[in-house]
Amino acid sequence: MNLLLDTHTLIWFFDGDIQLSEKAKHAIIDSQNQKFVSMVSIWEIAIKISLKKLVFEGNIGGILELIDTNGFELLRIDKKSILGLENIPFIHRDPFDRLLVATAISEEMFLITKDSNIQKYPVNVIW
Repeated sequence: MNLLLDTHTLIWFFDGDIQLSEKAKHAIIDSQNQKFVSMVSIWEIAIKISLKKLVFEGNIGGILELIDTNGFELLRIDKKSILGLENIPFIHRDPFDRLLVATAISEEMFLITKDSNIQKYPVNVIW
């Protein structure tokens, strides 16, 4: 399976946070699954770190290093995902989450998220 990690999922996985569901954790550690992190999540994390809303050892460089160490692939924000934004209902107001949904739909990925608003979209969710 191709998995796209939501921003909070990525942070919780790296932090070993108990908020990460067992189902999500098992999907991420399963070597049969291919894991992706969107550049939109990196952008969101960088903003939160700069606003002091998130503290992460090593800051954004540390996040990027962990992504590489864990064998996750960085996914660029591409034209197909941007065009997909036009076609999804305006359920979620967060532009980062909307782009993650559009990406998961256009790339036919499972989105790993706890976000109940994202689960209202026609997207495959693991939680």
